Amino acid sequence: MLSAWLLALIQALLYVALAPLLVGWVRKVKARLQNRRGPRVLQPYADLRKLLRKETRVAYTASPLFLVAPYIVFVATWLAAATVPLVVMDLPVARIADIIVLVGLLGLARFFLALAGMDIGTAFGGMGASREMMVSGLAEPAMLMAVFTLAMSAHSTSLAGVIYQHWADGLVLRPSYLFALGALMLVALAECGRIPVDNHATHLELTMIHEAMLLEYSGRHLALMEWAAQIKLMLYGVLIVNVFLPWGMATDFTPVALALGLVTVIAKLAVLGGALAIAETVLAKMRLFRVPAFLNLALLLGLLGLLSHVILEVGV
Repeated sequence: MLSAWLLALIQALLYVALAPLLVGWVRKVKARLQNRRGPRVLQPYADLRKLLRKETRVAYTASPLFLVAPYIVFVATWLAAATVPLVVMDLPVARIADIIVLVGLLGLARFFLALAGMDIGTAFGGMGASREMMVSGLAEPAMLMAVFTLAMSAHSTSLAGVIYQHWADGLVLRPSYLFALGALMLVALAECGRIPVDNHATHLELTMIHEAMLLEYSGRHLALMEWAAQIKLMLYGVLIVNVFLPWGMATDFTPVALALGLVTVIAKLAVLGGALAIAETVLAKMRLFRVPAFLNLALLLGLLGLLSHVILEVGV
């Protein structure tokens, strides 16, 4: 039991350590696709180190909420990531936290992020917070519909149970899983602020969502917010590759199985990051008023996945 909790702690630390690497990989691949040299893969680590060493400046209108929000957002996102199995299927955290806890922790981080954006009282912060709430209000039902489809297949809301059920069934083409995968991928693009919903590389006031809420942050506070966004991107990436492609994950605590599981998940995330870079290269950011239709499609896919599971599997 002690070794299991130690592995759970190491897995949680791996999320913090590898999240900037995933972002750097996506940026590098995207730059190469655009015939640019681009920054080095390890550049996000240097950016975080620079921000952590900079002086923190706070507006005189800021309340204590503005100061504590970065820590709450970072910790809540980190705890949410710790509930998703990364290398090993069965860890003690799987018995404590399930899919509902995961969604709740992400919602807590989003709530304080929006409050921090409105706290200073600037137009940009309020605009970004209102847009973030609009996107999350449409994305959360779609995500819940997708994960409930998976939970019904495994007869459990535990992520470890869902992953183990899919791993035990082998490579089976299920329409419900395909619909759920499509819904979860669309939700991930919206929740992580990626193209076509948002663009982290721009600071145009007419298009900003996530960046608008961070304009007043600097120093270590900005570093925590950026780090939390990177962890969130890795969380959704691991959720996609380990739930729908669980093969290669460790089923025991032997060193060989753990090493193979770590290499496998890194390889799967590299492929998924490359696919994300390709999608952001060939797609353009959509207008804000078209985002609800985009997320309604995700909700429709999740609903179709749930109905197909009930009709084709439960009905049979």
